[in-house]
Amino acid sequence: MMGGTVNRGELESFIAENFGVDADYPWARYPTHAVFRHGDNRKWFALIMDVPRNRLGLQGAEPLAVLNVKCDPFLIGSLREEPGCFPAYHMSKDTWITVALDGSVADGMIAMLLDMSYQLTASKTRGSRTK
Repeated sequence: MMGGTVNRGELESFIAENFGVDADYPWARYPTHAVFRHGDNRKWFALIMDVPRNRLGLQGAEPLAVLNVKCDPFLIGSLREEPGCFPAYHMSKDTWITVALDGSVADGMIAMLLDMSYQLTASKTRGSRTK
């Protein structure tokens, strides 16, 4: 991840190095859609896919590489105001956000969002209380 359009291979390598997981390609119909999930609970924390631009409210139907990540619901509203951030495509819009991988979102922001998503989807530690 070096600025400009995010290279998919570099992003996958970044995720592997920082979170210890490799991409999973679960759909034969969408061979480039990469899912990243926790090894223990199998929960997704990231999804890289190509989405027609008009499905995100943009002009044109050309595919745009995007990253879906789980996000703190309190941040979603303000993030959607940022260039390159959209309501989640094909996921819960209350807890997920879609980020364009066209250089409109800084690498540091992508890394922060990946880390947040990883933490939000991690297994809860034993002894912790849930409400």
